[in-house]
Amino acid sequence: MKSESITTMTPQTTSYPALAQRASQLAYFTVGYNALEALVAITSGLLAGSIALVGFGLDSVIETASGLTILWRFRAAQEHEQERAEARAVKIVGATFFLLAAYVSYEAISDLWYHRLPTFSIPGTAIATLSLIVMPILGVAKRRLATRLASRALAADSVETLLCSYLSAALLLGLIANGWLAWWWADPVPALCMVPYMVWEGFEAFEEESEGRSAAPGGV
Repeated sequence: MKSESITTMTPQTTSYPALAQRASQLAYFTVGYNALEALVAITSGLLAGSIALVGFGLDSVIETASGLTILWRFRAAQEHEQERAEARAVKIVGATFFLLAAYVSYEAISDLWYHRLPTFSIPGTAIATLSLIVMPILGVAKRRLATRLASRALAADSVETLLCSYLSAALLLGLIANGWLAWWWADPVPALCMVPYMVWEGFEAFEEESEGRSAAPGGV
């Protein structure tokens, strides 16, 4: 998902405080929801022996960190502080993609190698279904707001939120296939298939931060 238009746009300064407040509200919701999602998914995943659920929960932890980063970014008061916070926020959000990709890769490959069979998890299925509804709405809202604010950090955060919706769909299909059809590989394979996308988005975030810094007068 490209964000070149965001790096070149000028924020709508006349309503910037209101837009920034809206961004903070979305970030607060992201932090709260993902904290709950992480608790349910990780606990359920550990009990069921499901790497897809645990990986999904860790993605929620990373999204929580991303949401906190966005809150920090929009607390910057002065323009030069906003530019520096923006650049650092993009790097932090980008780094979270690599952390998630590394963990999911290790655990998914281990599960495939040792043929670990997870058990069906009702709480895990419930949280995956709920996230499949919530995350696309939240991600699109962030994306539109990022365009209006010309915020690369919020744009990267919106991609991570949308990634969570893709993970929710893959997780839900895997849990159902495993629970109903006893396809043990349906748990690690969907998680592993998301890794290239995670890595690509990590590089994309760093590339956009570099382009935005080069485009800024005197650099950031």
